[in-house]
Formats: sequence, C-alpha cells, structure tokens
Amino acid sequence: MNITLSADETIVERAREAARRQGKSLNELIREYLAHLAAPVEGARAADELFALMDEGGGRLDGRTWTRDELHER
Repeated sequence: MNITLSADETIVERAREAARRQGKSLNELIREYLAHLAAPVEGARAADELFALMDEGGGRLDGRTWTRDELHER
C-alpha cells in the first residue's frame, strides 16, 4: 500500500541521512518503523499469556534468594 505524508524538509533530510548511515533507504526505514509500531499488540498479548501462566503456576520461593554471583554463574 502506498501512503502520502507531509513532513518538514529538514526532518526528511536528516531522516535520509540516518537511513544512509544504516545502509537503508528512507522508505525501508519507515516500513520497519511501521512494522515496529504494529508489533506491540502481539507482544502485549504474549505478555498477558505469560503473566496468566505465572499466576496459574502458583510457584513459591519459600524465602529462597540468590546472590548476584549465583545468578550469573554459567
């Protein structure tokens, strides 16, 4: 789908420069941005499902804590 937008010439030039630095066209950069804007809906749904699973799990720590070193052990 093609869309038309209005933007200040200075902003467009700066955006083109930013796109060039990333090796992309301004069009490509805008498409990626629009895709990013649309993604949170799916991400929010996934987060809601994760929180629901966490609530259902009923896990308990029984006071257990971890040190920073334990958390970063590999």
